[in-house]
Amino acid sequence: MKDSLEAEFTAFVAERGQSLLRIAHALTGDARAAEDLVQGALAKAYAKWPRIHADDAEAYVRRILYNDRISGWRRASRRREVSMAEMPEMPQHQPDVAERLALRQALLTLPDRQRAVVVLRYLEDRSVEETAQVLGCSPGTVASQASRALAKLREHARSMEESR
Repeated sequence: MKDSLEAEFTAFVAERGQSLLRIAHALTGDARAAEDLVQGALAKAYAKWPRIHADDAEAYVRRILYNDRISGWRRASRRREVSMAEMPEMPQHQPDVAERLALRQALLTLPDRQRAVVVLRYLEDRSVEETAQVLGCSPGTVASQASRALAKLREHARSMEESR
């Protein structure tokens, strides 16, 4: 029985691991932090795997991702400043890459809960109700957090336009 559970978990990670990593990267804005977040979520899921239903496994792991990212102890451990003698030059990119980088930078200005709502609602294309269920809050909270996040993103875009 144990071997079949391990095989099932391994198959889940092989099939859904990249998708989980993409979501974690959108939440953290950093490849290494995303890998750590996914690794932690998968370790937690593995410990509970016998009780997780195969059809609910991805939702269960995603909820772990969001909750771990939003939790205060995780946030506090991620905030570290790095001193540099000079600012690195930004490489020249194609316009679509530059836009993606600007969007990514704008997302990183959002508080963790607002970023989670934006990722769930607009990157994963989930409904307000689904987003509320994943984050364990009310649909009204999701709507207000999305509204605030979009207002901040619009303001960020306006300030970027004005600075050009």
